[in-house]
Amino acid sequence: MNTLTIVLLVILAVLVIAVVALYFLGKKAQKKQSEQQAQIDAMKQTVSMLIIDKKRMKLRDAGLPQAVLEQTPKWLRGSKLPIVKAKVGPQVMSLICEEKIFDSVPIKKEVKATVSGIYITGVKGLHGKPIVTEQKKKSKFKQLVERAQEKAGAKPIK
Repeated sequence: MNTLTIVLLVILAVLVIAVVALYFLGKKAQKKQSEQQAQIDAMKQTVSMLIIDKKRMKLRDAGLPQAVLEQTPKWLRGSKLPIVKAKVGPQVMSLICEEKIFDSVPIKKEVKATVSGIYITGVKGLHGKPIVTEQKKKSKFKQLVERAQEKAGAKPIK
């Protein structure tokens, strides 16, 4: 057999093993995530709060309780999380916000938030009104692409 063929077969075998390993690891992670989501849904409560500030901060700089810092893996302690500083009743607290709703959280407004422990999972206006987020201004290139797609009759890319 040619040495090139042997090298290609070895590389192919390594790639197949890597894909199989990633498949099983992904399946395990998906199962773990669904269990965590079920636990969050079981513990959620609706709380009225005044949002003071929101930032993406490192976990150790966010002012979260020491127990939270001890429970997180060391490799995640330096990562930035969406942190919301809010006044819940008479207390000012730092809470972790879900990534997909972080942009829709208004600053310096009173809201009804769905909270599970120190994790904010949903936000509505005080009287049950959904919060309208301000749309970011589009760049000139994106505006040109949108106009060209409209003229061509294609759907705009999001």
